[in-house]
Amino acid sequence: MASLLLNDNNFDEAVAGSSKILVDFWAEWCGPCRMVSPILDEISSETGLLIGKLNIDENLEKTKEYAVQTIPTMVLFVDGKPVHIVHGAKPKHALMKELKQWI
Repeated sequence: MASLLLNDNNFDEAVAGSSKILVDFWAEWCGPCRMVSPILDEISSETGLLIGKLNIDENLEKTKEYAVQTIPTMVLFVDGKPVHIVHGAKPKHALMKELKQWI
């Protein structure tokens, strides 16, 4: 499953229109963000979980709204509501353990 590129303008519609979406708040310059990205792609292809990518440098409104202070930060939305937050890059097994309740 491909990642959905999010921005301040399409964020609310994309989140509301998805039964489940994991939004990855990231930046180009962030090494840990680049490390976790292929892991999120694997999780998406194995589970069908939609991954949304929001570049924090280009989308300050949503970054501030969700109080993202460290990256990567991943927020899992179910039926449009945030239900779980993951801070920092983690290996696949750790991410799966955190998300298994919802995926």
